[in-house]
Amino acid sequence: MKTIHFVLCLLIVTLFNCTTNNTDSDTINPTPEATYFPPLNSDTWETTSPEDLNWNTTALNELTSFLEASNTKSFIVLHKGKIAFEQYFNGHSDTAPWYWASAGKTLTTAVTGIAQDQGLLNIDTKVSDYLGTGWTSVTLEQEQLITCKNLLSMDSGLDDTLGDSVEPENLQYIADAGTRWAYHNVYVKLQDIVATVSNQTWSSYFNEQLRDKIGMSGSWIPVGDLSVYWSNSRSMARFGLLISEGGLWEDTQIVSQNFINEATNTSQNINEAYGYMWWLNGKSSFHLPQTQFEFSGELIPNAPDDMYCALGKNDQKIYIVPSKDLVIIRMGDAADEDSFGLSTYDNTLWEKLNAVLD
Repeated sequence: MKTIHFVLCLLIVTLFNCTTNNTDSDTINPTPEATYFPPLNSDTWETTSPEDLNWNTTALNELTSFLEASNTKSFIVLHKGKIAFEQYFNGHSDTAPWYWASAGKTLTTAVTGIAQDQGLLNIDTKVSDYLGTGWTSVTLEQEQLITCKNLLSMDSGLDDTLGDSVEPENLQYIADAGTRWAYHNVYVKLQDIVATVSNQTWSSYFNEQLRDKIGMSGSWIPVGDLSVYWSNSRSMARFGLLISEGGLWEDTQIVSQNFINEATNTSQNINEAYGYMWWLNGKSSFHLPQTQFEFSGELIPNAPDDMYCALGKNDQKIYIVPSKDLVIIRMGDAADEDSFGLSTYDNTLWEKLNAVLD
């Protein structure tokens, strides 16, 4: 009888300790803060302070001076969707439009994903199935190798040395699709595909399915053979927030999370640091535009390993850092010298940012 009584007491003590430990655990691990989404069609945007985030405010002042001196026009840092830092320089303002340059390629990526989610296209399908044969000047056999995914991944095999025109005579063979990575304006054929399968203009479909659904402003402007997106800086921040949340805006899945995961991971086996027009940090090697050389090491050594980014000419930037719940926007003129996307400025900028954030 004493033995039974002892066992019962032991069980009661054990259960009490487990309950106490669970309570302590709940106290130590509170519910994570939900991501904030700014309302549509409004200038309202909640903020958080650098002090609340335990940032180094002295280093933040130094970062601000550095940004102004390096031809920056706007710089925004979101933490869990709230504006933690927002500054405009050199005569720019929160309403002034600026060009995204190649950072805008990721807009085409997102809309291609939306069209696939809606069953209008499949990125593994041949481009010629949507545009017809003869959209290049390569042989039919060579052309039939090129899929929409090859356009997203920049491994179409088409010659990247002939300029930005995407007329058939300018799209010439240099290698089989999937065997050579090269930065090429041929990706804009995805816009033609989306227009074809949706029975709308590219701009109309883009506005309805992406821009207006997350409260962006802006428009596509033709510049020679290029299609360039212009908007204010907060619109770029809205897009960065959407992607950082896996394609979710509040309670609406704008782009499927599976597609965003594909887009922000290595898309082919040639350039580890490239997804679907997103650049990826933390890889062991990378390729750059206009070269076939493979560089060893990370894309931006000073940036977090899990950071991925949209990079545009003259230092237009969208940095997304999942581990720190950050979206960072930089618009402006070239910090140093003209570049196609990645520049030495990225690594220097992240050195300054680390002093603030760490």
